[in-house]
Amino acid sequence: MPPLDPETSRWFATELQPHAGMLRAWLLSQFPDTSEVDDLVQEAVLRVLYAHETTAVRSPKAYLYVVARNLALMKARSRHARNTGSLEEIDAGAILDEATDIPEAVARAQELEMLTQAIQQLPSRCRQVLTLRKIYGLSQLETAAELGIAEHTVEIHTAVGLKKINRYFRANHDLPPPA
Repeated sequence: MPPLDPETSRWFATELQPHAGMLRAWLLSQFPDTSEVDDLVQEAVLRVLYAHETTAVRSPKAYLYVVARNLALMKARSRHARNTGSLEEIDAGAILDEATDIPEAVARAQELEMLTQAIQQLPSRCRQVLTLRKIYGLSQLETAAELGIAEHTVEIHTAVGLKKINRYFRANHDLPPPA
């Protein structure tokens, strides 16, 4: 619904209304799984109109697109949060694994603690490389890009770090390192 005040009506007709169609098309191209594109456009236009009433909007078209993008992102986030479900919907049987006995769980926790200690003993760069490669699952190329080092350097730090962890386990725990 266009505003009642003539000046705001004129501003709406010249600054916002001409961009509604292109905004609709842009939203569909950027957020293809958004079904409420018309609602997003209308909400964005209303928000820009409210902003115009309180402050000077220097670039209405750009502001309209930013508001619409933010609304679409908020809607996508809330849809994602709804799809993940709540704690009430989680089956307790999936959480409690009765097949795993307590001694096995304790042993696994102790192994993890030992591995953490071994990793903490590494030099800083080796620790960074191993954490990115083995814990976060980054490739050599991704790790090199993240740390700003050569891919070959990542390879060397990985090999050195794994050797040091093996030595740590043999020296301190008389056990093979966890897989």
